[in-house]
Amino acid sequence: MNCKVFSKEGKELRSIVLDDAVFGLPVNDDLIWYAINNELANKRQGNASTKGRAEINGSNAKPYKQKGTGRARRGDKKSPVLVGGGTIFGPKPRDFSYALPKKAKRQAFRTILSLKAQSDTLKVVEDFSIESGKTKDLVKLLENFQHGVRTVLILKDDDPKIKRAAANIPWLSYLSYNRLRAHDLFYGRQVLMLETAAKNLNKFYGAKEAGE
Repeated sequence: MNCKVFSKEGKELRSIVLDDAVFGLPVNDDLIWYAINNELANKRQGNASTKGRAEINGSNAKPYKQKGTGRARRGDKKSPVLVGGGTIFGPKPRDFSYALPKKAKRQAFRTILSLKAQSDTLKVVEDFSIESGKTKDLVKLLENFQHGVRTVLILKDDDPKIKRAAANIPWLSYLSYNRLRAHDLFYGRQVLMLETAAKNLNKFYGAKEAGE
């Protein structure tokens, strides 16, 4: 498929061919769901912890005798039914992360890129860098596109200048073409992709790789 390349000023420059195996696929909602949930699960800390009755500090002695008082039987003050007692089936530290099959994850990225391309929320922009590394310079450049909406910028490499400038923009996420994140990409209202990043994505996720 053909896609327009825009200048830093937001003007049309030329066209670029995007691989249909990356940007022209039918949308697979299931794959997108699995990829996003996998990322969210891998980010969970899983450090919530509670104490059971065996871990509570306190005496094991019975508070009163078993029979003759007319009250319910009571083992000790650490019972879960008492205030300050242990927690029944409370959470313990655990690892929520799991691995998604490599082929499924790569196919999910393809289908999200296809979704963005087909919905006209993806724009290819000529390569640029922010030599000053200043946020205000990057914001000024982004004003030539949809300003203030949730934006994803796909870089051709790990450009430290752009990353430094983008760090203080709350509505902007930046991704390298070979380290995409399904969550950020899917929920981005606007995806700006550098021209070289588009060419790299054609090779990285292209037709040969699609036959994995």
